[in-house]
Amino acid sequence: MVQRQIPNPAEIFDLLHFKRPDLNARRRRLNSALTIWDLRRIARRRTPAAAFDYTDGAAEGEISLRRARRAFRDIEFHPDILRPAVDVDTSCQILGGPSALPLGIAPTGFTRLMQTEGEIAGAGAAGEAGIPFTLSTLGTASIEDVRAANPRGRNWFQLYVMRKREISYGLVERAGAAGFDTLMFTVDTPVAGARLRDKRNGFSIPPQITIGTVLNALPRPWWWFDFLTTPKLEFASLRSTGGTVGELLDSAMDPTIGYEDLKVIRSMWSGRIVVKGVQTVADSKRLLDLGVDGIILSNHGGRQLDRAPVPFRLLPEVVREVGSDAVVMIDTGIMNGADVVASMALGAKFTLIGRAYLYGLMAGGRAGVERAIAILREEIERTMKLLGVSAIGELEPRHVTQLTRLVPVRGQVRAAADALER
Repeated sequence: MVQRQIPNPAEIFDLLHFKRPDLNARRRRLNSALTIWDLRRIARRRTPAAAFDYTDGAAEGEISLRRARRAFRDIEFHPDILRPAVDVDTSCQILGGPSALPLGIAPTGFTRLMQTEGEIAGAGAAGEAGIPFTLSTLGTASIEDVRAANPRGRNWFQLYVMRKREISYGLVERAGAAGFDTLMFTVDTPVAGARLRDKRNGFSIPPQITIGTVLNALPRPWWWFDFLTTPKLEFASLRSTGGTVGELLDSAMDPTIGYEDLKVIRSMWSGRIVVKGVQTVADSKRLLDLGVDGIILSNHGGRQLDRAPVPFRLLPEVVREVGSDAVVMIDTGIMNGADVVASMALGAKFTLIGRAYLYGLMAGGRAGVERAIAILREEIERTMKLLGVSAIGELEPRHVTQLTRLVPVRGQVRAAADALER
């Protein structure tokens, strides 16, 4: 029999703890987010469909993006026991400078479309966190404004080589004059990928007001208020071209880009240069042999060629072939600090986040970006402690096993051919 007693009022009052209500709606909203996925849900509620889908979507059937995220889920960690990691050091050196975390903010276009603070919020938050920020050629803040927002932090510039080469050359010169220390030469965009969500939504820059957008905007008046009461959305780094949005997009995509362009840009740029969009081992080896400072394994977040290689799956093979001392970075699909830890364990020197940062931006401007970075930092630190690792440099391939659901058939085909010959 359970012994029962009359409740003691004093004991009941000891159990009552009322949390003081937070009257700041933005802070309350962001504090409720415990993961990047939580920020994504908030962002979706607060952002019109066309702008959200531009960020959230990928090319064609969006297979590459789903595979990339699944690849990070399909890993197994191997922790070291009885190795206390009470205090962990998440800092690293990348491309000649420090970063407080083994991640930086990737280049994203049209960023003020997602939330009016745009790249200024991202650059400021990155500088505060001590991580690099990358401005896109198609960014909606100028090179000079990003420098002003992040004057003491590390700024990188992502370059598209355009049909009018003088435009690209001018951007290289401006980035150098503004003190940007790294140039990200992008090679996976000879033409734009088929982003079907954008076509179905009638996506345009600037957004067009139609019956559909009005209905979609009714529960999101704050977004339209911000959009209509702030400076006109444009490509700040390209404003001197004088072209329409369509002409600017066409000029940014050039199918004739080749190694000679890389050579020219390299001769113009005195800082570090990395090539973004590498998707094969052979190209990795050739680029590093040509003397670039690093490569970024990337399929453009699944936004270009659907069914392209998954960078995280390609990573171990590239590191084996080009050596552990080569600067190999990775993006696409990172939604958790554990994804960053796994990438570093398998040989990446750095990682880049795109959508994860934009979900935070859409959820709450600069404060939302800071929340996204804080979430990833907490996840990185917790994962390292659970692995028994005190510093990023202690991570090794033995800490991670990649599990796979997709097995290449090349070995099966070769075995069948050998059988026929016998």
